[in-house]
Amino acid sequence: MLVLGAVAPTAQAGTATLDRGDTAWMLAATALVLFMTLPGLALFYAGMVRAKNVLSVMMQCLAIVALVSVLWVLYGYSFAFDRSGMAAGGGGWHAFLGGAARIGLRGVGRDALVGGIPEALYAAYQMTFAVITPALIVGAFAERMRFSALLLFVAVWFTVVYLPVAHMVWGGPGAFLADHGVIDFAGGTVVHINSGIAGLIACLMVGRRRGYPHTPMPPHNLGYTVVGASMLWVGWFGFNAGSALAADGQAGMALLVTHLAAASAALAWSGAEWALHRKPSVLGAASGAVAGLVAVTPAAGTCGPLGALAIGICAGLACFLASARLKRALGYDDALDVFGVHGVGGIVGALLTGVFVAAPLGGSGLPAGVGIGGQLGRQALGAGLVIVYGAAMSALLLWLVGRVVTLRVDAEAETEGLDIALHDERGYNL
Repeated sequence: MLVLGAVAPTAQAGTATLDRGDTAWMLAATALVLFMTLPGLALFYAGMVRAKNVLSVMMQCLAIVALVSVLWVLYGYSFAFDRSGMAAGGGGWHAFLGGAARIGLRGVGRDALVGGIPEALYAAYQMTFAVITPALIVGAFAERMRFSALLLFVAVWFTVVYLPVAHMVWGGPGAFLADHGVIDFAGGTVVHINSGIAGLIACLMVGRRRGYPHTPMPPHNLGYTVVGASMLWVGWFGFNAGSALAADGQAGMALLVTHLAAASAALAWSGAEWALHRKPSVLGAASGAVAGLVAVTPAAGTCGPLGALAIGICAGLACFLASARLKRALGYDDALDVFGVHGVGGIVGALLTGVFVAAPLGGSGLPAGVGIGGQLGRQALGAGLVIVYGAAMSALLLWLVGRVVTLRVDAEAETEGLDIALHDERGYNL
């Protein structure tokens, strides 16, 4: 992803001019990424929960978009992307967090540019990434967390976990993981590993749903889930192709490889189900497509079409095993497979990015003097740091939130359903 550090704002410097074509594309890409959360993710998750909790999941997604959007303007954009103090080489805490010059979007006027697009548009585009990341976590503890606890956790997790990781990866020269050569074009570490590991920690700390795993808890409306997955698939073109920040060849290739990875992963997941269970499921095909989209995200700007197919196949199989086998073997209740799809898919994609960037494998080419093994090491560093930091901080933050408010609804509310217990509404009038 092109970052603020690479093309600093040029409101008055006169060193850049507005590119109307790039701006038009980024306006569309920003809308597509927001479309992924509302209504895409909201429908995808709502269809997989029980009927008594359909509105609660939708409300969580809606509330997270509203909350994180406000926090992004107040301080999020600045701490993720402002490079005040880094121009002369950075160092110190600026390796892990941006500056304060853009708090409240100060200096982001109508004429300020990032490259050839308005900085206001760049800030809005990055905001759509910031809102979907904590929204993804919702699926791990679906049907059992209190709404007040969710809002408090999201606010602190966004501040303490998302912003530093986004800066370390996308903050440009002087940012820790950027300086270590980690490739993450559109958010494999920042969005997917980050949310996946947080989801795993959250489902462990909140605990299993009542009756899990002995009571059947099938999705109540797979039609919603398929529609939501389809919206995610389309919206992901803005997520990945938009990360080029230009209407150019890199964006075109990113769009192509995004689609191919989703297609191959859907086939791989369905094929595994067919082989093991003798019937491919609709939920499996939809989940497989999302797994492929997740895995190709860090590689979308550097891999080629055949690399995307390979990444999708690997992700489809790995995420199927994590969701259908690993979860059952270890007994954790990741209700909607946030870790199984986003965590595992993000790890697979982050590592394979280091392989399929190689020019002989159809990629854009490895950095000078770095082989596949060396780039794999860099990718492993990025994934490992996010896993360790995200797991530790998510556990600490959940513990602290639990000292302030109760994390989980009581048994009566969980049995009645969160729609009535927390929002006094029903998704269906039967």
